[in-house]
Amino acid sequence: MQETIESFCEACRGTVLAEIERIVAVYGPGGASNALMLDYPLRPAKALRPALCIAVSRALGGTEDGVLTTAAVIELLHNAFLIHDDVEDESLFRRGEATLQRAHGLPIAVNVADGMFALSLSALLENTQRLDLRSALAILELVASTLRDTFAGQALELGWIRDNVVSFEDGAYRAAYEKLVLLKTSTYSFLLPVRVGSVCARAPSRVADELCELATHVGVAFQITDDLLNLRTDLTAYGKEPNGDLWEGKRTLMLLHALHAARAADRARCAEILARLRVGAPGEAARTDDDVFVLRRLIERHDGVEYARAVAIEHAGAARAALERCADTLAPGYAQAFLWQLPRFVLERLS
Repeated sequence: MQETIESFCEACRGTVLAEIERIVAVYGPGGASNALMLDYPLRPAKALRPALCIAVSRALGGTEDGVLTTAAVIELLHNAFLIHDDVEDESLFRRGEATLQRAHGLPIAVNVADGMFALSLSALLENTQRLDLRSALAILELVASTLRDTFAGQALELGWIRDNVVSFEDGAYRAAYEKLVLLKTSTYSFLLPVRVGSVCARAPSRVADELCELATHVGVAFQITDDLLNLRTDLTAYGKEPNGDLWEGKRTLMLLHALHAARAADRARCAEILARLRVGAPGEAARTDDDVFVLRRLIERHDGVEYARAVAIEHAGAARAALERCADTLAPGYAQAFLWQLPRFVLERLS
């Protein structure tokens, strides 16, 4: 099963990377700036987002030519977001290598990501030549609304860290977390590829809605599994900094669950830890290895990992149910198989 997902992604990745290189060559300023904009995209990755976009279009009877440029734009935007995320989170590693700001400095990293956003908009205008004008404008609006939602999700998460949020009214931490994930992960990583593929293939609204339901639930399950992977200590397998979310003070589902279940004294102690910055300002205490250990122990004590895994499984099941409701409209082949296997694949990242 996993082999089908990975082989489809790999087949799409080569084509998508070639298109990204074309976009950078056509619209980039040239020289070192072009090379830096290709740094993250060329690092080892699955290219799951553009593969999903292409799979949806194919399964609905669309052509790869009609969707390729937008699929490449989605991957380019994803990598631009990663650069900004790494800057905001002060991350050390990305895909097993030093983050762009560590390798080239903070100003250059921010500028490179901004350039990638600019090139993406230029490339999207090419859709007016490949698709009908209505579809081209619909895709442009989808990307614009996705950028707004992603900004809102990132602002919400950073706000929780800034305000040191450790509890929610009526204990509604799961709903709060799922709202955050819908904005910052599901929308651009899964909903946008599905919506673009549906537009390019001119899918009936009923089918497009069910596929969006699939994307929403897969996105939540994907983010939860990503958060769970972050607790692992094998840097080589994960490609990011182990315990990076705890160092950064991110409110993952397992941490929120543990904080909700904790005794008042333990919650207060964790609140003090989370109030500290990763790198303290002059005269301020920074988060330490011992602090991260305390947060990990709290998660373990209150079965945070098991709780989060159960929620991810629930969302994967809801995603498969949505796909079953529109399966009769999907063309048989590798693209349909990719969609069927996606919910389970997200969960099997933990195995």
